[in-house]
Amino acid sequence: MEMKKRINLELRDRAPEEVTELVLDNCLCVNGEIEGLNDTFKKLEFLSMANVELSSLARLPSLNKLRKLELSDNIISGGLEVLAEKCPNLTYLNLSGNKIKDLSTVEALMEMKMRKRKRKMKLVHLKDMRKRKKKRRMRMRMKMKMKQAQNWEREKRRWACHT
Repeated sequence: MEMKKRINLELRDRAPEEVTELVLDNCLCVNGEIEGLNDTFKKLEFLSMANVELSSLARLPSLNKLRKLELSDNIISGGLEVLAEKCPNLTYLNLSGNKIKDLSTVEALMEMKMRKRKRKMKLVHLKDMRKRKKKRRMRMRMKMKMKQAQNWEREKRRWACHT
């Protein structure tokens, strides 16, 4: 089922302005981009797009209330800086099973959270990444809370030594 049709089914005769949770798992997106999701979903707090063959977040609308985003088992390899701009209140992000190869891809998210110290990124899942030997080390680094953000540069240098 295509993403637009799935969104219409999930609305269940509700207006998009009223929806707080939207689960679009296992539907198909055309050309690897988000379609059918727009700025009218103003109260959306939880969005799940697992296994939808998503490769780009470029068409993600502004979702200011979004707190949890599930993007597991897609083919995303970059462009995560869009999340910092479009989802400023994001506290949970699952990126497991994507084509993320190195730490620099998620660096934009960590820098965004360092600027906004009041809000903490509680958990960033990065399981099943391409470099399986370093998967555990990377996952542990991304679970750091923002009060440890001053150690970020030191951790980044340590990561570079292990590659």
